Amino acid sequence: MTDKKITAVVVDDSAVVRKHLSDLLVAGGIDVIATAGDPLFAWPKMEARWPDVIVLDVEMPRMDGISFLRKVMAERPTPVVMCSTLTAAGATTTMQALAEGAVSFVTKPKMGLRDFLADPSNGLVAAVRAAAQANVRQLAPRPRPEAAAAGAALQRAALTPAATATPGAPSATGALDETTDRLIAIGSSTGGVQSIETILTGLPRTTPGIVIVQHMPETFTGAFAQRLNTLCEMEVREARDGDRVIDGRVLIAPGGRHMQLRRSGAQYLVSVRDGPLFNRHKPSVDVLFKSVAHCAGRNAIGVILTGMGDDGARGLLEMRQAGARTAAQDEASCVVFGMPREAIRLGAADEVLPLGAMAGWIHRTSQQAVGVS
Repeated sequence: MTDKKITAVVVDDSAVVRKHLSDLLVAGGIDVIATAGDPLFAWPKMEARWPDVIVLDVEMPRMDGISFLRKVMAERPTPVVMCSTLTAAGATTTMQALAEGAVSFVTKPKMGLRDFLADPSNGLVAAVRAAAQANVRQLAPRPRPEAAAAGAALQRAALTPAATATPGAPSATGALDETTDRLIAIGSSTGGVQSIETILTGLPRTTPGIVIVQHMPETFTGAFAQRLNTLCEMEVREARDGDRVIDGRVLIAPGGRHMQLRRSGAQYLVSVRDGPLFNRHKPSVDVLFKSVAHCAGRNAIGVILTGMGDDGARGLLEMRQAGARTAAQDEASCVVFGMPREAIRLGAADEVLPLGAMAGWIHRTSQQAVGVS
């Protein structure tokens, strides 16, 4: 184990922001080796001593943060943490940055910026530490895969009265096992934006409904869903309370709210509610996975992707124990091998797969589950 300090460069056009961000990082044990007011000033400083992590603003003179990010990822891939203003426009730009290879982001409020910048709990130090552990080989943007060839549509069977259940009914046996509805639950954190895009763009419109928790704050999940909706065959949207989980639809848990699965008769729906942090997160992957285990059992497929920490690992285990098929992303294709590693350690994953194989596995498994060849 090395005692070498993490090194960082801060690039922001505001001198006040640069100072506060640098002070926070230094106080958190991170060595800020340079700061710069725009990317053109930053590049020669970085060439003199290349940092472990770059903290990068979006809107800057002479070269914007997205263009600089592309240059970095093309010439010398390095973990980048974006600093973006918490607005709808900022969220859209941040989604673009994450798709281009940024590891994560810290949101700056438009109001109360000084207080935010002086607050050690604002997430900057944790984001930089997590970024320093990122698998740089997985950061450079990959060509978007073609959508998988559409499989045969799921065959629907009429349910008898005995096959109905009250919302939130247990999943293990009886009525729930007779339903033909299937669903896929996915959880991810750091590096998940690219991973989810890779999977969803590889799935046909006939795929069973998908519910996703990606660790992300408010405003950003809406922009994330909108971006995916323009890229995928499936409909992708930010989940609303009471939304039905149906074939061809992807529901993204809203930032700042937990999403759970519930059952109404023969149908699956989502409940979107406020609540306390769970595993330090809201939305939490464990909250979603545990509800899927309870309500869907063997009618579900669970997937845990790249991310820091262990959120989702125990929930995935509950899903597997309830009869669901489960998979974890392998270490080589993860940006951060935290959540999948813990799931694998617990024995929660039937399969450990590289990211590039995940969409195909989901498609095959969902088709096998309903007897479609």
